[in-house]
Amino acid sequence: MTFDQMGLAEPILRAVAEQGYTTPTPIQAQGIPAVLAGGDLLAAAQTGTGKTAAFTLPLLQRLAHTPQARDAKGRVIPRVLVLVPTRELAAQVADSVRDYGKYLTLRCMVMYGGVGMQPQIDALRRGVDIVVATPGRMLDHQGQGNLNLSGIDTLVLDEADRMLDMGFIHDIRRVLALLPKKRQNLLFSATFSDEIKTLAQGLLDKPAVIEVARRNVAAQTVRQTVHPVGRDRKRELLSHLIQEHNWFQVLVFTRTKHGANRLAEQLVGDGIGADAIHGNKSQGARTRALGAFKSGKLQVLVATDIAARGIDIDQLPLVVNYELPNVPEDYVHRIGRTGRAGAEGEAISLVCVDELRFLRDIETLIAKPIERRLIAGFEPDPKERAQPIKVGRTVIGGPRPARGNAPRPARAPAHAAPKGRGARGNQPRGR
Repeated sequence: MTFDQMGLAEPILRAVAEQGYTTPTPIQAQGIPAVLAGGDLLAAAQTGTGKTAAFTLPLLQRLAHTPQARDAKGRVIPRVLVLVPTRELAAQVADSVRDYGKYLTLRCMVMYGGVGMQPQIDALRRGVDIVVATPGRMLDHQGQGNLNLSGIDTLVLDEADRMLDMGFIHDIRRVLALLPKKRQNLLFSATFSDEIKTLAQGLLDKPAVIEVARRNVAAQTVRQTVHPVGRDRKRELLSHLIQEHNWFQVLVFTRTKHGANRLAEQLVGDGIGADAIHGNKSQGARTRALGAFKSGKLQVLVATDIAARGIDIDQLPLVVNYELPNVPEDYVHRIGRTGRAGAEGEAISLVCVDELRFLRDIETLIAKPIERRLIAGFEPDPKERAQPIKVGRTVIGGPRPARGNAPRPARAPAHAAPKGRGARGNQPRGR
């Protein structure tokens, strides 16, 4: 099947073709007809599968062929509301709408905190058809009378699992209470967790259900490797790998905001171009860092899990887990930043003895062991003992796990340089 066979209008097909895409991904092949049918939808798809286009394209199709919504004074008001968990994802989704709707007369705006409200107010006054927003800023606008929700006929909850993880459930319920009762609801999530099922039961009416990837399965196109290392030599090893293999566009994950800042500063001290992105950074700083990273001007971007949601870079070659996440599902989300749309990617984890229990949980989740490779000169001290790890207000760890969980010696002493980026795929990326 091609996009030409899906009943989309010529202006949309032209925009899709200009982005270099001809063949829909599985979530698009199933999701586009379901959205066009007008019913509710519950869809589970891992990051990088093209889910944004799965709802963007059919919504543009429908909006282009139905009258605009207007208030009592004849002003254009939104018909579609897309709620997302982070500013970065909001910007990415809005970019998708603009890219695919470039030959339509529809208007889209993005609405998130951390920036001034006046430009957003001005955009609403000019009239918009689609609003892409984070929950808090959207409620701020509605509370101040800037946003008229009476014309909303479609609600999209994108990355709903992450919104629940971030504590947005109360904001989501407030939003639902403000919307017209008769509307189409589209819920997209990486997994069908129990919390997602509960949300879906209260929100969706006889939904079509699509699940295109098995729950919590890492992309098969991502080569995964663990480098065992002493806890105090991680930064030294990371700098060595980056400089030894001349890596560029390296996305590095830490568990905390403070850790992200500190690591970025240390890498800069090592002569490596690096910056950090996390929730405490101003929106301007986050946008500049992300822009420099996407363009290839910034060699390394250090990010926390929440800030990294919405980072969408075609053919991102490498993800590094400087610190393993204590929630194993987050590992799958992290490495899903690379190896997208069939392209090859690489995920490297620097693991000290403190994190062996995290590694064990990750391998249980993905149902396979991850290859260990020692880097010559950076082998961990076998006498080093596990220390507790503080995650927020929780302290995890202490005694070393069973001997069988210790990193295994490598067959090869050094790590090969990552493969080239390869040709760009022909499927819309999951923004």
